[in-house]
Amino acid sequence: MDRLVIRGGNKLEGSVEVHGAKNAVLPQIAAALLSSEPLELSNVPDLSDVTSMVNVMQEFGVSASHLPGRVLRLDAGQARSADAPYEIVRRMRASMLVLGPLVARFGAARVSLPGGCAIGARPVDLHLKALAALGADVDVEGGYIIAKTPGHRLQGARIVLSSPSVGATETALMAATLARGETEIINAARDPEVCDLALCLTAMGARIEGAGTHRVVVSGVDNLHRARHELIADRIEAGTYAIAAAITGGHLELLNAHLEHMATVGAALEQAGVQIWPTDRGLMISRDEPLRAVDIVTEPYPGFPTDLQAQFMALMAVTPGASMLRETVFEGRFMHVPELARLGANISLQGTTAFVRGVEQLRGAEVMATDLRASVGLVLAGLVAEGETVIHRIYHLDRGYEALDRKLIQCGADIRRVAA
Repeated sequence: MDRLVIRGGNKLEGSVEVHGAKNAVLPQIAAALLSSEPLELSNVPDLSDVTSMVNVMQEFGVSASHLPGRVLRLDAGQARSADAPYEIVRRMRASMLVLGPLVARFGAARVSLPGGCAIGARPVDLHLKALAALGADVDVEGGYIIAKTPGHRLQGARIVLSSPSVGATETALMAATLARGETEIINAARDPEVCDLALCLTAMGARIEGAGTHRVVVSGVDNLHRARHELIADRIEAGTYAIAAAITGGHLELLNAHLEHMATVGAALEQAGVQIWPTDRGLMISRDEPLRAVDIVTEPYPGFPTDLQAQFMALMAVTPGASMLRETVFEGRFMHVPELARLGANISLQGTTAFVRGVEQLRGAEVMATDLRASVGLVLAGLVAEGETVIHRIYHLDRGYEALDRKLIQCGADIRRVAA
């Protein structure tokens, strides 16, 4: 497996292009199953997760082609409902997102349960309850979710989610577009990626009101049609590079980034002593003064995103004073803590809370990436660690960050990718 070798100490200067959001593109790829006509997505990032999701779609007979200008064209005209086997779903949990579109269009789906997850249980029960509310018969047999619709078509209903789950909201949203009558989704996730899915579905002919609020209403239609939609920029990628500028005391312009999608993150960074202001091309991130300790609690959007917790912890690890980071979204999302400790970070855990006492200097060591966001948290720590940091199992990074090492090198970082 490839590894990254980082020599810390360089300030980051320049600009970084923020590409389309990983968490937006995956459900929109699945949404192509809802129509017999082509869907074109633009601003698509070059990520291994995108490749995996396209491979999943091809299992159902969807043809996919990459066009100039970061455009992905998906044609589900010859698609069929087939099995989504464990071998596929276990590699990427987002494969579960095909369940709603398959049941909505074809009246049946058989999708493997995803199995374990490195950052927590991530139960699928909310997905299943949403489909059951729409009239699907849902069973779990032999490790597979089997869903069928009596009479072939789902029926509009009131779906009350016990928590604002992004995945369950997306499943309910996609399934409801072809259901007969009106569907009301209560306690829906408000994330920008959910809103972007609603915009994509609307471009395909869906009738959706209230996306971005806790109450979304979908009026079912008979068919969806061809469409083209441009993905929003990745707020987690933007937040990661913002923290990279902060931790190195650098100055980075984040091209295509939107402050309104990362207001809570921006507020936390400003509290930590970082300057942020909009430009004609995106956002400028700059730090000239000493860092200040900040407490954060991860929460559903618009709260502080769990996907930036590891990165912010790396920042607090070199910030004078004490900070507290509480994780309320995924119970297993502290696996980067022992790896940061190998670099000299002073972090103690009590249940779902991490107490960080900033150290004057981290020192390079060999560390192991455990998941996507933990991986990039270690990269950020390596950027300021004295000496050489070697990060193993970086295939996690390629799932969610396009050309991370090359982008950082262009801004002055000393990074080498070493092939296995």
